[in-house]
Amino acid sequence: MIEWYKIAMFENYANFSGRARRSEYWYFRLATTLIFFVFIFLAVIASILGGVTLGLPIAIGLFVLYAIASIIPSLAVTVRRMHDLGKSGWNILISCIPLVGPIWFLVLLATEGEQGENYYGPDPKSTIEEIDEIGINN
Repeated sequence: MIEWYKIAMFENYANFSGRARRSEYWYFRLATTLIFFVFIFLAVIASILGGVTLGLPIAIGLFVLYAIASIIPSLAVTVRRMHDLGKSGWNILISCIPLVGPIWFLVLLATEGEQGENYYGPDPKSTIEEIDEIGINN
């Protein structure tokens, strides 16, 4: 899980091209959700121990900083996930349709990507390139 988070958050911070596997997307979402819960927990503890005047603003400030820092990688991994399905990144806007949009978007995110190369790049699950590398001395 940590590897997928590091890939999406740091290595592909603002990379909107290429494709992202389901595991990359969902492990990134899981990690960011857990981090948000940690910040919420810290805010509660800070308000209990440090009081509302000191501890809470610091914890909320950290929460907001992380939220701002994770917006671009979140959009990037979602766009790459759409690319894995052979769809444009603009399909993110489907989630703006009331009631039906978020459900349909969730179905898209859970759908297996296209096999083989598509318009947006090679299949991230493909091991053909790795097989071609066997026996080559570096």
